[in-house]
Amino acid sequence: MKTSTAKSGLSRQTKDSITGLLMVFPSFLLLVFIVILPISLAVRESLLDPNGALSLANYKYLFTDKAMKNNIIFTLNLTVVSTVITLILGYILAIYLRFSKGRISEWIRKLYFIPMFIPAVIATYGIINMYGNHGWLARIVLALGGDSFPRFIYDYNGLLLANLWFNIPFTAMLLSSALAGIPNSLIESARDVGAGKLNLFTKFIVPMTYKTVLVAATFSFMGIIGSFTAPFLIGPNAPQVLGIAMQQSFSIYHDVGIASAMAVFMFLLCSAMGYFYIRSMVKEEPAGR
Repeated sequence: MKTSTAKSGLSRQTKDSITGLLMVFPSFLLLVFIVILPISLAVRESLLDPNGALSLANYKYLFTDKAMKNNIIFTLNLTVVSTVITLILGYILAIYLRFSKGRISEWIRKLYFIPMFIPAVIATYGIINMYGNHGWLARIVLALGGDSFPRFIYDYNGLLLANLWFNIPFTAMLLSSALAGIPNSLIESARDVGAGKLNLFTKFIVPMTYKTVLVAATFSFMGIIGSFTAPFLIGPNAPQVLGIAMQQSFSIYHDVGIASAMAVFMFLLCSAMGYFYIRSMVKEEPAGR
């Protein structure tokens, strides 16, 4: 009788395992054909020279050619600076919306996420019309008697402005959700025992929201380093972000190896950022788990 029950239990467990595998299999196939296979092909192409032999020449060119090194430095600088400023401004905005009560905060709360629903092409076109040499701000400056309008786009400043436009609303939305989870009773209790604003921020707000900060930093970093529309329309000709340089190497110069090497390098950068995020999250898991 016990043997029959054990066999029945084992059979049921096997059926559950097979059912689970069948449910996961379509997602796994999608992951293979959309992510794993393209990455594998890019790695393979990056390791082939023009004659089809295995070589590290593409990666050597990536880190020794002067123009390419400038592109890498430009991309990393723009990405890091944009991510840091996005986190700072997004955090300030989220804190303001969490603890401010008034008509202005209500209007900001209703309007700040609108840029997330505007396509990148339309937003970039708006930036050109607003900050271009013949844009609205330039016309206003000239109408007020100014001689010239400072250059905001078609260089580093324009891309920084576009990155902030695209990423601050999303970051503020994530952080606002995290801040909304902090009970008012906790804040009021801390104030009752004499905690000032700085202590509230460092001892309560930051520890309870830094996981969300890591999430926002990860998504902002990956979105900025892989951006294409704004750099293509308002980015400088040299140096270029890696996305534009990769597109030109592939489409204009037909250098698949160099383009693949840049793609692999960008993937490794995003993987490193993802690893840092996952490692930070795992450290916070209970030891008993």
